[in-house]
Amino acid sequence: MSRTTPATLALDKAGVAYTLATYDYDPNAERVGLQAAEALGAPPSEVLKTLMVKADGKPACVVLASDREVSMKKLAAALGAKSAEMMKPADAERVTGYRVGGVSPFGQKKPAPTVIDAEAAALPQAFMNGGQRGLQVRLAPRELVRVLNAKVAAVAS
Repeated sequence: MSRTTPATLALDKAGVAYTLATYDYDPNAERVGLQAAEALGAPPSEVLKTLMVKADGKPACVVLASDREVSMKKLAAALGAKSAEMMKPADAERVTGYRVGGVSPFGQKKPAPTVIDAEAAALPQAFMNGGQRGLQVRLAPRELVRVLNAKVAAVAS
């Protein structure tokens, strides 16, 4: 497995301190984020998932704990949109340049507005996808806010 991805290159360029962790990705897992948390031996609240959505038809990214669900109503409000819906996997792969299960908020092909759930943003450290299935970066979520100019909002239901 390559430890150099567009995500890690973006983090390096931004001067973000992070560590890498790998795990055996299970493509058949019902919930990829929870499977990652279990494989890493980390609480699900500290393993963040990256979801690609469409807000008023435009791509957006949302990051929240792997054991939480996103409220599309709250997310739309945070993005100043009337509605939000999950993006189809093929569209998410085309927009980000990553394969589903390996989507990172960092280093996306076409950067999208990003929202991080307030609970996740408050963590001192958390795991996020490193841009490849089975690769996680551990960093301070505040760095996601800084590097991506992400909006912090309570979007979990």
